[in-house]
Amino acid sequence: MSQFNFPFEEETKDLKDLRLRVRNFIKKTFKEDKITPSPDAWVFSTNPSFSKKLGDQGWLGMSFPKKYGGHQKSMLERYIVTEELLVSGAPVAAHWIADRQSGSQIIRYGTEDQKKNIIPKITSGECFFAIGMSEPDSGSDLASVKTFAKKTTNGWKLNGRKIWSTGAHLAHYMIVLARTTKQVDNNRHSGLSQFLVDLSLPGIEINGIEDMTGQKHFNETVFDDVVLDKDSLLGSEGKGWEQVVGELALERSGPERFLSHFVLLDNFLNEFKSKMSEFSTLSLGKIIAELQSLRIMSFSIASMIEKKHSPEIQAAFVKEAGNNFEKKLIEIIREMSNLIPIQTWSPSLKSLFEDATLKIPSNSLRGGTSEIMRGIIAKKLGLR
Repeated sequence: MSQFNFPFEEETKDLKDLRLRVRNFIKKTFKEDKITPSPDAWVFSTNPSFSKKLGDQGWLGMSFPKKYGGHQKSMLERYIVTEELLVSGAPVAAHWIADRQSGSQIIRYGTEDQKKNIIPKITSGECFFAIGMSEPDSGSDLASVKTFAKKTTNGWKLNGRKIWSTGAHLAHYMIVLARTTKQVDNNRHSGLSQFLVDLSLPGIEINGIEDMTGQKHFNETVFDDVVLDKDSLLGSEGKGWEQVVGELALERSGPERFLSHFVLLDNFLNEFKSKMSEFSTLSLGKIIAELQSLRIMSFSIASMIEKKHSPEIQAAFVKEAGNNFEKKLIEIIREMSNLIPIQTWSPSLKSLFEDATLKIPSNSLRGGTSEIMRGIIAKKLGLR
């Protein structure tokens, strides 16, 4: 049970001051650039100009070392900035993956040249990444990847397919998990390696996957005899599984796992707080209390990462609880339409609700399905 400890972390005055600065910046920039908030903005709302402005503020690559162009701030400071961007529905999808996980993977496992060439571009908001983990026909069984990198005289030759590669059509790089040797002694996690792949290389085809909204944010990325140099290997050959597990902790633990649709809740409360019945007040009060609990746990995970701990299990727990929370939030707002007819909602609120309703099904898939998260938790509890 010790695996599920979430030590309480107090928000200091400096963090509160940072929050206010970020909030004021967002308000000012939204007004000047006529930016409209949207739900699930960290996946679906791309604005490279806004990303560049965040870089100019020093709010990308915040925890990266200064020697590589980062700002060497704490993970808690980064958390505050991230949280404010999420609750405002800011268009952060372009840089999100690079800032959240890819940059950290390069700093931890990359060569000096990789760090010096790529990290400064991430922190300036000019270099975007996609994730190269999931594959067709593999479901959530990440260890069953079939993409293969064959060693050559001068490097590697990459063949295979990745799917649900969010933003790959806009990205400059992808960190690809590939098999480099056959598994050893029935160890399905052996023989895997990670590669830093320039998406402009010949032999790479990126095909958009249309979602229910008619948009193409997800992609299938095909690698056909892609020639990689020796330095494209990220970290150690054959250590890809250990590396990707740490990356998944960064992907699963953040506040985006429960704040994707906060902008809808915030707008609904602002519009109808004076018209709430006892039932609606009680329902919304319960979900706000749940939100606060998730936020405390997620903030605690940021503190653990800051202290060099490996909170993979806590991340799985928050990710699964966040999935359930966001589904529940949409359902409660839908129930409110029986009490406060949707015809009386403002056009902007109706648009947020309709957009969130269409996007919510993907929440329980990205970053690992609910079944996978529950399996990880159950295993640590000794239940399987």
